[in-house]
Amino acid sequence: QVQLVESGGGLVQAGGSLRLSCTASGRSFGNYAMGWFRQAVGKEREFVAAVSWIGATNDYGDSVKGRFTISRDNAKNTVALQMNSLKPEDTAVYYCAAQLYGLTLRPSQVNYWGQGTQVTVSS
Repeated sequence: QVQLVESGGGLVQAGGSLRLSCTASGRSFGNYAMGWFRQAVGKEREFVAAVSWIGATNDYGDSVKGRFTISRDNAKNTVALQMNSLKPEDTAVYYCAAQLYGLTLRPSQVNYWGQGTQVTVSS
């Protein structure tokens, strides 16, 4: 059974940092782009960051560029998202995602989703 399990969410003050982690199991994800989306209450799901299946390119949503950093460890089947300089508008449920042979992530092409982890940034 393929699973993506997120961890590391929580409550943090504005300006603080959090590190999210996603562990994949059930198969090797070396051929998958991996990354993150988020969804705030009352809003559509938003692309956050992705690392290509080759591992050579990272892609970021405009709202997180310069603040968030994505990384992956294929040996451990994990992808991490380091979030710095957090803002209240970063509050959302963050979802891990995997897409076969992706250079980035497109919601319609994602093969696997995690259950999500809540990130809350207080002002």
